[in-house]
Amino acid sequence: MKDQAKMIETLLEDAVEYGKTNLEIIKLKALDKSSEVASSIVFQTILFILIFSFIVFFNLGLAILIGRLLGQLYLGFFVMAAFYLLSGLVFYFFFQKKIKMWVSEFIIKQVLK
Repeated sequence: MKDQAKMIETLLEDAVEYGKTNLEIIKLKALDKSSEVASSIVFQTILFILIFSFIVFFNLGLAILIGRLLGQLYLGFFVMAAFYLLSGLVFYFFFQKKIKMWVSEFIIKQVLK
């Protein structure tokens, strides 16, 4: 009888230890996923900032060049503004759903990776 009680006690201790270990594994997996997503977001943000900076300076130079070709510097900036207005409208009306889908898929892939 004492042997059975000892075995049940040992079994309960092992079950509790198993539960603690499983909880720790779940915490570590969640930490791994969240750190992976966070590091990916940080990398994408840095990349975006660098590309955005390039585009801004490239467009400033292009606007100045177009302005000199047209004879008035401000005309180059108007041409570039009109180009971006048209580009924005095209993206809004034709690519809005696709861009939302791409972003959603990217986030889901990062979380399920």
